[in-house]
Amino acid sequence: MQHPFETPERSAFRQSFSKFVESEITPFADEWDEAGAIPADLHLKAGAMGMFGFGIDEAYGGLGFDDCFMRAAVCEELGKCGATGVGAALGARNISTGPIAALGSEELKQRVLPQILSGEECSSLGVTEPSGGSDVANLRATARRDGNEWVLNGTKTFITGGMTSRYFVIAARTGGPGLSGISLFFLEAGIAGFDRTALERKMGWWCSDQATLFFDECRLPADSLLGPEDRGFIAVMNNFNFERLALIAQSLGMAKLCLSQSIEYVNQRQTFGKRLIEHQVIAHKIADMSARIDSLEAYLSQICWMVNEGPMPVAEISKAKFLSTKILEYCASEAMQIFGGAGYLRGNPVERIYREVKVMAIGGGSEEIMKDLAIRQMGVVE
Repeated sequence: MQHPFETPERSAFRQSFSKFVESEITPFADEWDEAGAIPADLHLKAGAMGMFGFGIDEAYGGLGFDDCFMRAAVCEELGKCGATGVGAALGARNISTGPIAALGSEELKQRVLPQILSGEECSSLGVTEPSGGSDVANLRATARRDGNEWVLNGTKTFITGGMTSRYFVIAARTGGPGLSGISLFFLEAGIAGFDRTALERKMGWWCSDQATLFFDECRLPADSLLGPEDRGFIAVMNNFNFERLALIAQSLGMAKLCLSQSIEYVNQRQTFGKRLIEHQVIAHKIADMSARIDSLEAYLSQICWMVNEGPMPVAEISKAKFLSTKILEYCASEAMQIFGGAGYLRGNPVERIYREVKVMAIGGGSEEIMKDLAIRQMGVVE
């Protein structure tokens, strides 16, 4: 669907990245998902495409500019590949590079950002804990001062990239209760007291690793603190906004794949002497899916414009997050009905998307949390 915000640069970028996904990812997505991992060199290829560099200075290997439309294009095209764990495996680093670029020392940025942005190394953000995900204000991991060091204790879980990442940004409590006592720390895998275990037998995202991280008296140098002490919550919240935008765009791409797969199938499959598309009940499913997708695409375009113009439209992002996953849920269900038994078989992208709807609806803030946040941001309740 055309929109008034398109430019030649955005169009060229989308086309380039779409060709990359079509040639380098889609043909192998099912194989990688069944194998439970993506190839290491895919990170390097995605890095060369500029996937990881938005909003980061060229001096550190970034693109030197930011554009929300291009960010969304990357995630939407990845959503169309048929195995959205690929996008999760590649994009996990994107929610950790922001705090490093904004709050890290010059030495740290020079040392690690080029490695991460090129795809040479992976990085992850650790916020979610066994006791809760969206309830950041009550996180339990702690970091205490001991001379010229910080001592980190606690557990993080559902950390995307947790098994493959070398670098981590970890949120821990350094002050009193609530939002004002949270700080961010940078650490590298391999330090004493750090361990991790894989979360296996997941419903979806098979080719993206998720892990539980354990910190037992991990000693970090004083300069591991990112930004001011007790002020990490603001950086975490800003990160959440971009993570949610990515999930919205990826949900749009997944819904579009459900539609395109359905259109192809209904024009080939015949029942009762005619093509499925000639049955009105099936044609109406296609129309309903398309209408919902168009509405989400228009909403996302408007939000991208608002992000570029500033300030961050938190209420709109929150509403679009739960709207996008509800539209995806509808499209995945209707596509499954259209395919019938064929949609229930492994190897069919509709089957995989149907399984992966829920991770999109929960990750980055559940639908229920997003509705609460939207209401507060709208000023309806305090």
